Amino acid sequence: MNYMETLGQKAKEAARSISSAGTALKDNALQAISQALNANVQRILDANAVDMKNAQENNMTPAMQDRLKLDEKRIASIANAVLKVKALPDPIGEEIGGWLRPNGLRIRQVRVPIGVIGIIFESRPNVTVDAAVLCLKAGNAVILRGGKEAINSNTCLVKVMQEALQSVGLPAEIVQLVEKTDRETAGDMMRLNGYLDVLIPRGGAGLIQAVIKQATVPVIETGAGNCHVFVDASAKLDMAVNITDNAKTQRPSVCNAIETLLVHKDIAETFLPLIKVKFDEHEVIIHGDDVVKNILGDSVIPVTEEDYFKEYGNYEIAIHVVDSVEEAVNHILKYSTHHSECIVTECMENAEYFMNHLDSAAVYVNASTRFTDGEEFGFGAEIGISTQKLHARGPMGLIALTSMQYRITGTGQTR
Repeated sequence: MNYMETLGQKAKEAARSISSAGTALKDNALQAISQALNANVQRILDANAVDMKNAQENNMTPAMQDRLKLDEKRIASIANAVLKVKALPDPIGEEIGGWLRPNGLRIRQVRVPIGVIGIIFESRPNVTVDAAVLCLKAGNAVILRGGKEAINSNTCLVKVMQEALQSVGLPAEIVQLVEKTDRETAGDMMRLNGYLDVLIPRGGAGLIQAVIKQATVPVIETGAGNCHVFVDASAKLDMAVNITDNAKTQRPSVCNAIETLLVHKDIAETFLPLIKVKFDEHEVIIHGDDVVKNILGDSVIPVTEEDYFKEYGNYEIAIHVVDSVEEAVNHILKYSTHHSECIVTECMENAEYFMNHLDSAAVYVNASTRFTDGEEFGFGAEIGISTQKLHARGPMGLIALTSMQYRITGTGQTR
């Protein structure tokens, strides 16, 4: 039995305890985790400082360092998010359907835990806690594998959570961390059949595609975020500037930040200088087509088709001028990762066209794509943003971490 199989066996055994735990016990565990995070702030910060030092020495980009960094405010926010998950209704045992057959059989559809969930993610320590507590509330055990960049932070966070679990009488192995960060271990996790019920990758396109191509266990595909804003000819310019600026610069390293801005030709000469003023405040690098370059000048880098596929993850954006909402939709269909798209418009006919012809998980009218988030959707936290169409789609909260079981009651019927 290799290292990953050992973790898998422990998780499978722990899953029996958490799957049968009642709501009160699970909520007690979540309360204990939140309190433990607040009580161990310095311990967590010390571990994170080691990761940050290594990140700086390895020339990690500022955007990625921002993902990695913890401070007192972020730890307090993480601890508070745990309480939001605690406050959510427990989905386990919920009857989602039921009917009586002519032969007297009573059939019910009931929500049940999935079992053991694996999460592979990159350098965002908050994901460690979000994933763990969502899985726990939904009655699942979880095996977490974060990036090597955050190994010290993640190890500390998991130990804090395990101590909290044990304090309320639950097995520590409900939440486990893969502490070996080599590629061989990652490959073993992707092939952990018999132990993992589902594997969820959360990170950039490279990680997600690697998991999809190599895994033999079931995978829920979460999305790289090549998101778009389209500013229609009828858009209110002040609204369009605010939405576009927020969607790009408020936190450019996250998956719901936009990477491409599409602008209708009729307002390009007016709108582009306005948005450039906001982008200049953050030194946003602009890759633009010939129209954009003619309007904004030599600071614009000529855009390539490759640029339209990119998830920049920093203060960089592609801008393209289009003739119509139809052209904007066709551009998005070609280059999007089917995550989140927005149209800014006062024309409801164009808004309806935009929504009806795109197949992304979240489509906005006159609102920033930054709202594609489990907490913003009222889920308390999220396990990731699913861009596939089976089982779960969009921000994945508690319901996405459950399965369904048929429970049939009879009075001696035979067939």
